[in-house]
Amino acid sequence: MPSEPRAAAVLVPIIDHPQAPSLLMTTRAGHLRQHAGQISFPGGGIEAGDDDVIGAALRETREEIGIDSSFVQPLGFLPDQIVLTGFRITPVVALVRPGFSLRVDSTEVAEVFEMPLEYLSRAENFRSTQRVLRGVEVTLKDVHFEGRVVWGATAGMLQILHAALLQEP
Repeated sequence: MPSEPRAAAVLVPIIDHPQAPSLLMTTRAGHLRQHAGQISFPGGGIEAGDDDVIGAALRETREEIGIDSSFVQPLGFLPDQIVLTGFRITPVVALVRPGFSLRVDSTEVAEVFEMPLEYLSRAENFRSTQRVLRGVEVTLKDVHFEGRVVWGATAGMLQILHAALLQEP
């Protein structure tokens, strides 16, 4: 890992469906150099032209899945995640108004799907898993949803979101 991680941002999009909110998630394209095939939130490296972390998350979301920023209301941030591939990821939590159109960039994204936000409220949906990362065995919590496995930094973000949801009155 580089001594100074590269700054990155992801949007944690909560779709404000009237019946029940959901998280919009992506599966990264299988041919990508980093994080290929992993489930993630839309996002990527912060570029010189980005105003700030929120601007980067909104730009990446528009580029990857086509959601215009006029549908997005940023709410706040989850703690940064530092990953072994050399990124410091800042998750930007946002409410997304329904009615947007998806335009998926298939060079970056293989799939877009929704996970009910309520799914995170049940601790049994987080399963302990042993993994070896850079030669070190670690225990991580994965989220299993409809045949998909969310792990790594994205699963960490879901755990933090889970904890935040439990603190709501």
